[in-house]
Amino acid sequence: MRIVIAGAGGFLGSALAAEFARRGLDLLCTARDPAAAARGARWPQSQTRWLGVDFDTAPPAAFWSAHLLPGDVVINAVGLLRESRPGAFAAVHHEGPARMFDACAASGVAFVVQISALGANEEAVTAYHRSKAAADAHLRRLPLASAIVQPSLVWGGEGASARLFAALAVLPVLALPRGGRQALQPVHIDDLVCGVATLVERQPAGTRTLAFVGPHPLSFRDYLRELRMQLAHGRRQFVVPLPEGIFLSAAQLAGRWRRSFLDHDTARMLLAGNVAPADEFAALLGRPPRAPEHFIAPAQAEALRRASWLAWMLPALRLAIAFVWIWTFVVSIGLYPRDQSLELLARVGIEGGWAQLALVGAAVFDLALGIATLLVAARGRARWLWPLQLALIAFYTAAISIAMPEFWLHPFGPLSKNLPMCAAILLLWALDSGRRPTRR
Repeated sequence: MRIVIAGAGGFLGSALAAEFARRGLDLLCTARDPAAAARGARWPQSQTRWLGVDFDTAPPAAFWSAHLLPGDVVINAVGLLRESRPGAFAAVHHEGPARMFDACAASGVAFVVQISALGANEEAVTAYHRSKAAADAHLRRLPLASAIVQPSLVWGGEGASARLFAALAVLPVLALPRGGRQALQPVHIDDLVCGVATLVERQPAGTRTLAFVGPHPLSFRDYLRELRMQLAHGRRQFVVPLPEGIFLSAAQLAGRWRRSFLDHDTARMLLAGNVAPADEFAALLGRPPRAPEHFIAPAQAEALRRASWLAWMLPALRLAIAFVWIWTFVVSIGLYPRDQSLELLARVGIEGGWAQLALVGAAVFDLALGIATLLVAARGRARWLWPLQLALIAFYTAAISIAMPEFWLHPFGPLSKNLPMCAAILLLWALDSGRRPTRR
């Protein structure tokens, strides 16, 4: 038996591929960038073949027929949470999978697993759920043994949503729509993988639709509280009810940021809740699914707690550094008496017209550094922005130390405060240099 996994470079697909590779099965894995997916794979590649496929282009059935073999098991784990362009949901969730399913029926594929989503039905109000439901309906009409898996929110350390919820859980005060009373039923990635593997083993006839959910519903705020306790935050989180209209407006604004997890549709999905009976899933597993209070292994809790705080503090640190540069420009160009600024420049050997030019030029350069700190992407910050800022601070510190060493003894510490500033920049430099894309 060969396992074909569409979307093996993503969060769910990579977890499924790792499990089937552990079982010694041959894999045909697809990804938009197969070379990058293979480099990031966390399983041995000896029995894995990669195929470059972009579902955004909805490859025709003939493409798939050239790669599928009789007896294959095909798992569709391709998915988008947010559209990159109008029509992307239709292409990636419906048209692309439907053509692949048609090829499965024509090629004698033994079994198909469609990773759909809880809430994907004809009454769905979001394009995300409607497009998933359309692919599910297409699969049900085909003469294929198949299973349509509809997971709730999936928890896994590599998942973007899990990192977001962990980051929300550590905050002492949080504003949530409806006070966080929405009902959720999160499922652990290990249970999802185990359930899919069991379906592949049994290959039941016909088409089954199963909700992959946690053992019981709980409110959003209770879910965050369970995560908070596992992250060793004993104090209770104070939740402030956020008016629904303000939340939806904020989500629409956040949706303008390409990397944002939240937009108008994801906000509506959160408000709607996400629950289903867990009986069929528990019967498939042969045990109750893992409860949210056991999602985080004790050995992983400290690392995740630190990562959750860094998710908030790194942007705050970057904003603070940008403010320092921009405020230095404002003070230098107008708020601080110009004659006193020129006196300081004279003490380091810069006088006359050169002093005027140096004062304005240095101020404008500081402004440019502040703006760049806000706007330049991580790769650019790591390549030139952080090193440039460190070099400039080192130059300023050395020049003042030579010409005005008494500033080291100043009670306000104008030079000694450069040390924590440099430490903060070094931290941001190190983290920007090692940043990897997060799997969704």
